[in-house]
Amino acid sequence: MRTFTCDHCGHLVFFESTTCVHCGSTLAFVPERMHMAALAPSQTQPGIWEPVSSHFDKGSKHLRMCRNRSNEGAACNFTTDADGSQPYCVSCRQTRWLPNFINPLNVLRASKVENAKRHLFYTLSCLQLTPLQGFAAPTFDFLEDLPGQPQIMTGHTAGVITLNVAEADDDERARRRLAMFEPYRTLLGHLRHESGHFFWDTLVRDTQWLAPFRQLFGDERIDYALALHNHYARGPMGLAGWQAHYVSAYAAAHPWEDWAETWAHYLHVMDLMETAASYHVQLRLPGHQSSCAPVDDPFANIHIAFEHILQQCVPLTLMLNSLTRSLGQSDAYPFALSSGAVAKLQFIHEVVTDHRMRKLRQT
Repeated sequence: MRTFTCDHCGHLVFFESTTCVHCGSTLAFVPERMHMAALAPSQTQPGIWEPVSSHFDKGSKHLRMCRNRSNEGAACNFTTDADGSQPYCVSCRQTRWLPNFINPLNVLRASKVENAKRHLFYTLSCLQLTPLQGFAAPTFDFLEDLPGQPQIMTGHTAGVITLNVAEADDDERARRRLAMFEPYRTLLGHLRHESGHFFWDTLVRDTQWLAPFRQLFGDERIDYALALHNHYARGPMGLAGWQAHYVSAYAAAHPWEDWAETWAHYLHVMDLMETAASYHVQLRLPGHQSSCAPVDDPFANIHIAFEHILQQCVPLTLMLNSLTRSLGQSDAYPFALSSGAVAKLQFIHEVVTDHRMRKLRQT
């Protein structure tokens, strides 16, 4: 994600910020503008906020805070329509269920999950894949396990993404990651993966991409339940030799899971590259004599080739892992992409770029 600054004082702020720590200005993210704005309450209209910056056009002079801004369990910092027709922001409107806040643990859990969902919304918006661009959006159910009830399983069905909020607990998520021999497990990663299932339905199924998808990922019509049964029967390490063709062991379970895992990884890479570009990072591998070019923003350049993205991503992830090891932490990017995995990432890039180009021609 790119960096943001306070409109009032120019100090660095973050996507989750609600107040500038430098000047004290009230901050909110304006999703229609993809901009973090310093806001002041209207002197004449209760509930209306006005940007302090002169860079906003007249149509953006009046905003409302999302109703969930005051909801500790959602803690939303997005804005919504000034006319009051939509009390919740475009991201919060996607959430159908939150866990019961009678359990105090669920307040923090919901806050973490909703923040991850807003981060996903930002990335998808950069790819022209949200309701702001007239695109269908999934619905989210964030649920907890209850005594005597079936365990809540994270997954996607018919446009609804369900997440067990226990995944927001660091200790529980770490336990599951270790039990499954996974190198990486995060809330944002879960949401990116499950959104991949949703976008397979909307970008690949019943389109010209279905035949090439089957050639590369396999035929999704094979029995899904049986495929998952066989995957778990093999144990957490999955199919032997999976590294040559997949981004993860779980991706080998079924073509749908292969797509979803690769989709999530594609979003990881694109977001990572935009972040590096916003900091004007220039990298060269130690011992290499190649020129030290700035990292490119893949969201800003719709024509960028995935090969170029990958060429810049490799030294970036090596530096990132070196930094986290210096702090005594595990690798932030614990992946080694094979040529088979790269080919599938390239395919997703082509699908997304085609979608973005068509949206561009419509405007």
